[in-house]
Order: sequence, then C-alpha cells, then structure tokens
Amino acid sequence: MTEAEDLRQAILAQVAEYYQKVHGERSFLPGQTRVHYAGRVFDADEMQNMVNSVLDFWLTAGPYAQQFEQKLGKFLGVREVVPVNSGSSANLVAMTTLCSRQLPGGLRPGDEVIVPAASFPTTVNPILQNQLTPVFIDSCLGDYNPDLSQLEAALSPRTRAITFAHTLGNPADMDVVSAFVKKHRLFFVEDTCDALGSTWDGKLVGKFGHLATLSFYPAHHITLGEGGAVYTNRPALAKIARAVRDWGRDCWCGYDSPPDGKCGIRFEREVPGIPGFYDHKYFYTEIGYNLKLTDPQAAVGLAQLDKLPDFIQKRKRNFAYLYAGLRQFESYLMLPTWHEKADPSWFAFPLWVRDDAPFSRHELTRFLEMNQVETRLIFAGNILKQPGYQHIPHRVVGDLAGADQIMRGAFFVGVYPGLDLPRLDYIIDTFARFFQQRHGR
Repeated sequence: MTEAEDLRQAILAQVAEYYQKVHGERSFLPGQTRVHYAGRVFDADEMQNMVNSVLDFWLTAGPYAQQFEQKLGKFLGVREVVPVNSGSSANLVAMTTLCSRQLPGGLRPGDEVIVPAASFPTTVNPILQNQLTPVFIDSCLGDYNPDLSQLEAALSPRTRAITFAHTLGNPADMDVVSAFVKKHRLFFVEDTCDALGSTWDGKLVGKFGHLATLSFYPAHHITLGEGGAVYTNRPALAKIARAVRDWGRDCWCGYDSPPDGKCGIRFEREVPGIPGFYDHKYFYTEIGYNLKLTDPQAAVGLAQLDKLPDFIQKRKRNFAYLYAGLRQFESYLMLPTWHEKADPSWFAFPLWVRDDAPFSRHELTRFLEMNQVETRLIFAGNILKQPGYQHIPHRVVGDLAGADQIMRGAFFVGVYPGLDLPRLDYIIDTFARFFQQRHGR
C-alpha cells in the first residue's frame, strides 16, 4: 500500500469516527425534539463514499455516477437509467424527449397532455415549457390519485400523452391507465418521484410508462442531496434523453471513452453546408441543457441503494403503525385508501379533514406544528388556483371539485425511516391531545 493510500484510509477512518461523534443516534425528547415529516437517513458509509470521491476530485459525473446508474437499473429491473440533477429535471428531460424531432410521431407544440389538477408543479411545468397544452382532470380523496373515470372525457383529437405522479407513493390503477394508453396510442410519462419501490400487481411502478422519473431530494426514498433519474426499457428514448441532459449533443461517450470515441468515428461527422468533418462532441441534435449528476452525489447514492430495501420496509411498517393508531379519529379524518392490487412504498401518511369536522385543517396542523410534529400540504392542491398558473393555456374536465377539496382539507405527516416507535407514538398522542383539548375526545 502506497503512502497516499495509507493517508486515504486514515482519512476515511476519521470520517467514520466523526460521524459517530456528530451524527450518531440522538435521544428523543417528546415535545422538544422535532418530529420531521421526512429527512436524510445515513451513516458513515455515505460520508466515506463522498469523501472518497472528493479525494479523487472527479467533480462532474464520473466513475461513481456510472456505478450508481448500473446499480439503480438493476434494482428497478430496467435497461436504461439516465441520472440527472433533480426530479424536476427528470420530468423536464422525459417530456422533452417525447418532443424530439428524432422520435417518429413525437409530441408537437399544441398537442394535449392529460394531467391531474392536484399535481406537484414540476409534473405540470414540462408540459408548458414544451409548448404543449395540459388537460386537467380531477383527483380523488383517499388515494389522491387522478380520477380515472374522466380519462375518456379528457380526450380530443389533439390528445397525445398522459402524465401523473403516483401520489405519495400510492399507485394509481395501472390496469385502467395501461388500457387507456394502449387503446388511444398515447405516450405515458410515469412520475415515480414519491414511489420508489411501490408495486402494482407485483410489478414496480415506473415500468408501465414509456418513460419514468425519480427524485433523490432528501425527503425521498433515497437521497443524494439533490438528484433524480429518468428510466426506461426503450434504448431509443434513453439516447434522446441523454442528449437532452447533456447540452443537446448527440455524442453518448462516457468519461472513460477513447480519444476517437466509443463509436470510433468521433472526428468524422459532417454538418450539412459546412465542408469537412466536425467533432461529434460538439454535434447537437436536441435543444438540451446541462442537467448531469455529480460524482460526489452519486457516491452517496451508491451507499443509499444498499439501504433501500430496508428503507422501503420501514416506510411500510411506519405507515401501518400510524394507520392503526389514527383509526380512532376517523369520524373527523379520512384515512388514506389504496387499491387491493397496490403495494405502496409510502412517501408519507395523507389525511383529509372532513367537511363536517368541527375544526379546520389550519387549526389541526398548527397544533401539530406547535407541538413539534411537522406537517405538509399535498403539494399545490388544485394547481390552477395557484398564482403562477392563472393565465396558462389549458383545458379542464369538470369542475375539479376533488382537487379543491384536497386543497382545502388535506395534509400529511411522515413515515420515513428516521421515525422510530417513540416518535410514531408521539405523533399519535399529539393528535389525541388535539381532539381531547378541543373537542372533549
């Protein structure tokens, strides 16, 4: 072992020691310790991986990014994974891929895309950014997924695609969606940013669409700090997606490619109207961006993937525990519902304050927050009620009453793996204290 390698091992050993002293397990003090709705769950492995990457000083996508791509693809059981810098970027890359002129029958400006009104903004934004027209359908209370009974009513001669998220990890009815997509020959972008590990009828969600997306923000199932991915079993779509991610360039060579490129003809490309040859690394076939992951992020992701099966099981366990503990309040709160074919890898625990409850959502969530239990609303609610979406081109099916109800009364608390039984008991006890103090229960 060289002197430099000895020094590296000593640094990594100190990183592990630092983790134990600074980030090791801390005691829970009810009423004082914040009970987060989500957060990063990590140990010395992630910190050592990241430091190891930084010592190599490969700051852009490199060896760790390649390993992460391969390992994530193996977990998902897909041929192609395209890591990006966020889940929002993943949605942008996926929708932009379907608009490529290289794609026969791809989406074109003015084409319509069906999407639920109760969506996260960056599920909707790529539709607008690609000059497509969103057609908003309603969402359902309980599972908070799109109201699939409205799909046929949403169709027009311009309808070309559908996209939606499996809300909070709860799979939508993929039998209905798949049949609809097949019947009308539509493109389908499956947003699984909240649903890594969720299955429908034993099959991982994300494998029903033409393209699917993931987010690795700290609130999600695994975290790289920031980060995301597009994945697919269609190599032609993955090639376009990589071009969109990598400035729009056609070259797909990796960090370890030989000087003449993996294709062997890097310097033999022709640009119409320009005499001679042009370097393929500067040959652009898409309107793209720089949305790549960095190697230190990917190094963290590799360690997180080792923990993912355990994370998924803990999310399911925590959800089941909260469900049992909160059932006593069903007269005031609608508990979450899911299809019998769905096995959700829950992102969070959603609740809806019933219209006839003698208190408002604001009263309840403020009480929880004041007592150190974090809450969040179900994203944008009816996104058309948000100021930034008042003047967008769109169509609407029905009156979106469900999306309005979600916006008025729904919220969620956490089930992430960082919650242990004392914290879950504290969440349940805090709900109980609210009902006891306010309503004599």
